[in-house]
Amino acid sequence: MDGIALVTGAAQGIGRAVALAFAAGGTPVAAVDRDGDGLAELAAAHCGISAHVADVASAGQAEAVVAAAEAIGPIAALVNVAGILRTGEVLGYSDTDWADTFAVNTTGVFHMSRAAARRMVPRRGGVIVTVSSNAAGVPRAGMAAYAASKAAATHFTKSLGLELARYGIRCNVVAPGSTDTPMQRAMWAGHPGGPAAGAAAVVAGDPEAFRTGIPLGRIAEPEDVADAVLFLASERARHITMHDLYVDGGATLRA
Repeated sequence: MDGIALVTGAAQGIGRAVALAFAAGGTPVAAVDRDGDGLAELAAAHCGISAHVADVASAGQAEAVVAAAEAIGPIAALVNVAGILRTGEVLGYSDTDWADTFAVNTTGVFHMSRAAARRMVPRRGGVIVTVSSNAAGVPRAGMAAYAASKAAATHFTKSLGLELARYGIRCNVVAPGSTDTPMQRAMWAGHPGGPAAGAAAVVAGDPEAFRTGIPLGRIAEPEDVADAVLFLASERARHITMHDLYVDGGATLRA
């Protein structure tokens, strides 16, 4: 890749795996997150990764961190991974949780994509990949805000891809299912049988919650999602844009 990769939400989980995968392939990485300690640990793990503390929900911080990344090298790929999950049924959901979820999961994608695209357009090239969720396409009880925010980010990314296609810029989406990350493990923590039982329940599915299991019989690893991201960011995917790639072991029974 001729340039650098800018990865948000890079301090842990899928974002960390994406940053490490780019770096392992020789692409310099500008890693972005609100978690400065996590970023410092990541940067220490690979000399090709630089740490940039920023909140993507802030337009000013997003613009500043994109400018800082461009000072390292031209942004060849932006990967939007930063996201939050606050569960709860709609009737009891707070205005703050709703606003915060959209601020990061949707508006953050807008801020970062706009700032990066403004720099990609004059170069007539670049790739934007948004890590969304299979919840963007399938209703989830107790996850309405998360699902809605991811659906918005998904459609935004596809629409952006249509606008930027004339400049040779590709925009795609990767939609993971249940993946072994701190976010997922936090959901397992409340299971009566403990985290292991929580993970097993996800694989098995829950008909009472209208949720299928995972046909492949396993929870994804962050690296499984990172592999999909790197493919879409690579020249091997040069004729793919506005695509939504589900990486969920068949959990949504996609045709």
